[in-house]
Order: sequence, then structure tokens, then C-alpha cells
Amino acid sequence: MFRTALRNVLAHKARLLMTVLAVMLGVAFVSGTLVFTNTISDALQNSSAKGFDHVDVAVTPEFQKAEGDKVGEEPELTQALVDDSARVPGAASAIGVVSGFTAVADKDGDLIGDGWSTKGGNYWGEKDPRYPLTDGRAPKGEGEILIDSRTAERTGYGVGDTVRMSVDGPVISPKVVGVFTTDDGGVAAGGSLTLFDTATAQKVFGKAGTYDEIDVEAKAGVTQAALKAELDKALPKDLVETTTGEKLADDQAEAIAASMSGMKQGLLVFAGIALFVGTFIIANTFTMLVAQRTKELALMRAVGASRRQVTRSVLIEAFVVGVVAAVTGLLAGIGIGAGMRALMSSMGQVVPDGPLVVSTGTIVAALAVGVLVTMLAAWLPGRRAAKIPPVAAMSSVHATATTKSLVLRNTLGALVSAAGIAVVLAATTMGGTDGQAPMGLGAVLLIIGVFILTPLLSRPLIAAAAPVLRVFGVSGKLARQNSVRNPRRTAATASALMIGLTLITGMTVMAGSLQKSIDKMASAAIEADYVVSMANGNYLSPDVGEKLGGTDGVTAISPLRNSAARIDGDTEYLTGVNGSTIAGLTDLKVEQGAFEVGGTKVVVDGDTAKEKGWKAGSDFTVAYEDGEKQRLTVAGVYEGNDMLSGIMLDNSVLTPHMTDPVDMQVMVKMSDGASSAAKDSLQQALDTNPAIKIQDKKDISNEVAKMFTMMLNMLYGLLAMAVIVAVLGVINTLAMSVFERSQEIGMLRAIGLDRKGIKRMVRLESLVISLFGGVLGIGLGVFFGWAAGELMGSTIATYELVLPWGRMGVFLLLAAAVGVLAALWPARRAARLNMLQAIKAE
Repeated sequence: MFRTALRNVLAHKARLLMTVLAVMLGVAFVSGTLVFTNTISDALQNSSAKGFDHVDVAVTPEFQKAEGDKVGEEPELTQALVDDSARVPGAASAIGVVSGFTAVADKDGDLIGDGWSTKGGNYWGEKDPRYPLTDGRAPKGEGEILIDSRTAERTGYGVGDTVRMSVDGPVISPKVVGVFTTDDGGVAAGGSLTLFDTATAQKVFGKAGTYDEIDVEAKAGVTQAALKAELDKALPKDLVETTTGEKLADDQAEAIAASMSGMKQGLLVFAGIALFVGTFIIANTFTMLVAQRTKELALMRAVGASRRQVTRSVLIEAFVVGVVAAVTGLLAGIGIGAGMRALMSSMGQVVPDGPLVVSTGTIVAALAVGVLVTMLAAWLPGRRAAKIPPVAAMSSVHATATTKSLVLRNTLGALVSAAGIAVVLAATTMGGTDGQAPMGLGAVLLIIGVFILTPLLSRPLIAAAAPVLRVFGVSGKLARQNSVRNPRRTAATASALMIGLTLITGMTVMAGSLQKSIDKMASAAIEADYVVSMANGNYLSPDVGEKLGGTDGVTAISPLRNSAARIDGDTEYLTGVNGSTIAGLTDLKVEQGAFEVGGTKVVVDGDTAKEKGWKAGSDFTVAYEDGEKQRLTVAGVYEGNDMLSGIMLDNSVLTPHMTDPVDMQVMVKMSDGASSAAKDSLQQALDTNPAIKIQDKKDISNEVAKMFTMMLNMLYGLLAMAVIVAVLGVINTLAMSVFERSQEIGMLRAIGLDRKGIKRMVRLESLVISLFGGVLGIGLGVFFGWAAGELMGSTIATYELVLPWGRMGVFLLLAAAVGVLAALWPARRAARLNMLQAIKAE
């Protein structure tokens, strides 16, 4: 039986090629994902670990929890604590660390990095062991900085150059006096690091005389644990906490692994989809191969082979195919992993240097996935072949499915589909995250149910194409009949394409609907012409609002400030606004009272008012962050949203109680509305600052849309894998169908159907099957997009379903193109059959 199985593999090399390709693509995707994420994760972890080489113990402030009317606060790390840390037994040195956001412009005036990884810090003394200098000297005074070597290389800056940069808004132009090297992971990933002398760093980052962290290095022979114990004895326990460098490195490694796991899981989901689609091809292939060898298998049964041996011979074939596919897929996956890292680099996403990581786990996973998927998909056809009685099998090559089996299949499919629909509909009535798991379960059940029902659905849907197929005469009629002749095979072929298009359509519907909701939210909440904010979401200096207020053409302005406070024993965040202008800069729906802010009058969003039991006219006492209390009155209750919400009061009331007044953003109204000239005037007022974003409502909406568009484009690229596998499935099915119908095709040629007619017949058959899968996929995708929208609508008040008719039309054309392309080789093969040899073929 083993020799027979190997002989069958070698005898059907061409037919098994599509199966090998399908499995290989899925395995390549799995192994490529593992290689890519492991490589990036390993490089980031190695780079991060190097960053802790000079940190044996880190001292950080311990956040003091809010109690009573006292707002939670963070203790300050003073110079005295740095000196105390340096004097403990076992300490060689102690460095005070200051850090913050710095935005550096390149020579074209554009922001270096992406805004989130552009950091600043302090250079300790004349020779900081953390940052070895490659050129120049240590910085002194406010007009001097150091830049990292990667930034210097990317921008062309060197010692002596003047750099335009910003910390919290206003532009400064310090001079580069040195270049240093660093193992900082953010810099390795494409960011930048700018260093000031310690006094300047404390000043520009608003931390006069204090530090964010104290890094202590141990003397030779002193362990990190021993140094930590000494620091714990010497420093105030209620104000600071100590952590060893090893623990910091381990925590950082865990954080990197956790951040990479999301990407890894997302990519593996799509790899799983490709493999899931591939199982249909494998099952189809082995079903047809077994059906073509029914007489042979029956003869083997008659001469003594058991059912188990017949099944085992089919599984041995599958094992050989799986091993070949898994090995080639693994090799291709290693190439994909290397290619993805190179692609990130070409897109400007710099990743740390490091070797390509091909772990034992990756190799085992690739081989296991390839072999198991192939053998599982081949098990059912093998078992079905073994159950056919030898006498019945030798009398007929093709054993047709019984009516009873189809009834059972349709009943099961209807029950599973109904259960899936019920669970999805139930999930739409749940709120936010509560409905996500039921929604996923219902979607899986419905897809499985529709797959089971596909043979039943194929007849009416393909019959609907009959009027169009009649235009093609005999070829069209034969194509329709061939499409429904074996509904199981048609269903399995169409289902592969259906799954891919279901996901693509569902994602497109969701993205389009979310974009519409963001547009509505922006237009509904903001009447200001522009919203000014920092590129990385950090706070703005109050100087920005003052400069904008004095700009020609500005008619109204309101900085938005944020401050923690205590109300009824809970911590709440107050939003300071310009009370005289905020009503004209926003367009929030007032539910109660009036939108009036000034003095002790405030406005509150509906959710907060409901939670606190407030209404228009209610009074409450607030304890500000400086500890002072005041009685405030709710003048109005408004409908909040993701852009604007909370308790708004006048800045003249809030600011005196803030330790460090800074703005989240600034709303600006122009006399002539939003225009390129107005935007230019605001940019010039801010010295064309690279760190500051000046956005109108359309810019805000487009920024959010950009994230959806990027995600959607990634999904299209990933799902293309499933579509490619589906194409292979259609080619495979048609090729085997042509082989099975060799005698029939020869007879058609003999009675007058020419080669063009044969080609047309096969192409139309492929087109009908592909469009059938496309219609099912788009229909299911719209349903899932609607259901997911209902779930999101519970948290996004402006959500509105948008059906992208144009894109859905493109998807249907894509399905048609799949059918046409997949039929090229099988149609050509069918047309070239020798009619006499085909007629006498068995």
C-alpha cells in the first residue's frame, strides 16, 4: 500500500501541483510572519537591553494616590536624592535623567521621525557614559545641543550646524556642538534623540531642579540586588521605588513582545484564512483523484486490502504532498520575512540591525501546519472511498451522492446558518466590547453554515445566469449544466473565493461607514476653522495661543486646558476654555439649560451629568489640583462625543489653580473662514513650526481616515493571498473536471462543437462558478459590515452605514477576472484534446 501511494503521487504530479502551491502559500505566510516578527522583536529587544548597560538600579517617583479632596500627584526627584543615591554603599555613580518631547526639523523644514519617537533628554556633565561622543563636545547653555548619529546621517546635520526645533510650541534654533551614539530603541526604529545640558533640559521640559529618573551604577563586584537593597534603606520608601536594570530590561522585552504579538496574531489570522481556503482545494483534489481511482481502489479491496489500508494509502499521499509543500513554504517564508523587513526599511520605517531569526519553533510550526492541514483535508475523501463496497465501485467509476446525504447536509447547513444569524443579531444589541466575542462566533457559524449550504444555493443562483448564458448558444447552455452537475465540487470551488470576498467587503463597508461617522462628528462638534495641536499629541505652550490671538484675520480663539480635580471623592478632569468664545467655536447640541461658560458657570456633557445626577442649575463643589475649593453651577448640559466632552469652565477660573498651565489644543476662527492663505498666516505666526499641526475639519477627518485607509490597504494585500489560493482552486477544479469529461468533450468535438466552442464552454463555466462565489461573498460581507456597524454604533453616536457600491462592483469584476484567468489553461487543454483518443478513453 505504501508503494502504491508513492506511485500515485508520482503518477499525478501535475494534478497535485495546485495542491502543493495552495499549501505552500499558506505555510509561507505562516513562516514568513513568524520569521519577520521574531526578527524585529529580537532586534528591538537586543537594542533595548543595550540601553540598560549603564543602569544597575533605576530610582523613579512613586505616584501618590488621590485621597479626599487631594488630587493624586507625583513626587519630585531632587538633586538631593541624586546625591543621596550616589553616596549609598556599593554605588559607583548616580545620574539624574530628564526627558521629554523635542521636534527637530530637517533641512527642508519637515519633522524628523513620526512625532511619537522624537525625544529629548539631558547630557550629564562633561562625559556621559550613556551617550559616547563620536564628534564634538558636551553642550553648554540654552543655545547648544547634541544629536544622535543616526539623525545626523539621515539629515546631513553636523557639528556647527544650526537646527530649527521645538519642545512645546515656540521655535528655537540651537547649534549642534556634538554627535553621539545610542542604543535607544526609538532612535533605532526611525526616531531622533536630542540632548541638552542638564540645567537647560530641566528648563525646557518644565522640570526646574528635578529629574524624571535617577540611574545608579554599581561598583565592581556589587550585584544589582545588593545595590537595590542599599538604596531601599537610604531613600524614602513612600516617595520613590527602585527597580534593577535586569528587571527593566525584562519588562522592556515583555512590552516589545506584547506589542509585536498583536501584529503577529493579525498576520497569522490571514495566514490561517489562506490555509482554510487551501483546505477546500486539497479536499477537492483528493476527492476527484479518489473518484478517478474508484475501480482501482475497489480491486485492491477485492484482493484483500482493508478499509483502513485504503484510507491510509490516501493519507500517505497527502503526507508526501504536505511535506513537499511545507518545506518549500518554509523556504519561501524565510524569503518573505526578509522581504518584509526590507519593505519596512524602504518605506522609511527604520528597524534595528540584527540577524534574520529562523527559530526551531518556526520550522516545527511550518512543517506541522503544512502536513496536518493536507492530511486533515485528505482524510474525508479517503474515508469516503474506503466505505464504497468493492462490487458497487467496480461497476461505476463515479459514485454519486445519495439524496439522503444531500438532505442531511442541507438540514445541517440550515441549522448552523440560522444559529450564526441569531448569534450575530443578538451581538448587535450588546454594547461595545461585550458583543465582539459573540459577533465573531456568529460570523464563524454563519460562514460554515453557508459553506455547507452552498451546493443547495448553487442551483438557483447559477440558474439566474441562464438568460445571459443563452447568448453564447450551445457553449453557454453546456457551461450552465456543467456548473450544477456536481454541486459539491462547485460549492467547494466557489467557497474559497467567497471567504476572501466576505472579509474584503466587510472591512470595506466598516471603513467607509467609520469614515462617514468621523466626518459627521467633526462637522457636528467643531465650528472653529482650525484646531492647532502638537504633532505627537503633547501639550502646547500657552505662548502658542497668545501668538495666534494676535494674528491678523483671527476673530475668535480658545485654548483648551486640562486639569485634574476632585469632585465628590472622585478624580475628574476639568477642561478650561475661553468662556466668551467657546460657544461660537463649537456646535454641540444643548440638552438642558444654556451653553454658557464664565465665572462659576460651567457646562457638562450628558454622560457626566447622568453619572453625577446633575441637571441645569445644579451646584457642586470642586477641589482643584492646588487644594483650593470652589462652588460651581451647571449652566447647561450638552451632548458630548469623542472629540469634545467633560466639564468645561472658564480658563480665568481654572488657570490660577494649575501648577503648570499648558494647552491640549487651540481652536481658531478666521474672518474669511478656512483657506490656504489663512493657514499660511497661522503657520507664519508660529514660525512654520515643524512640531505643530494646524488642521481644519477636513484635515482632522482625513487624519483619522488615513489610519483606516492604511489598515484597509494592508488587509487588501493580506487577503490577496486568499484570493490567489482561490484562483489556484478554480484552476485545479477545472483542470480535473476537463480530465473527467475527456470522453464527453471528445464526443462534443465529434458532433460539431469546434475548439473555440470548447474553450468558451470551459471559460463560461469558470466565470459562472467565480461569480457565484463573488455574489455570496459580497452578500455576506455586507451583512457582517452592517452587524459590526450596529455594534460600533452603540459607542459612536454619529455612526451611519455606508455601502460602497463602486468598490463592491470592482470586487464582483475581480471575481469575474479570477474566473477568466483561472480558465485559460484548462480551456486550452480541453480544446487540444484529440477527439478520437478522448472518446475511447475510460
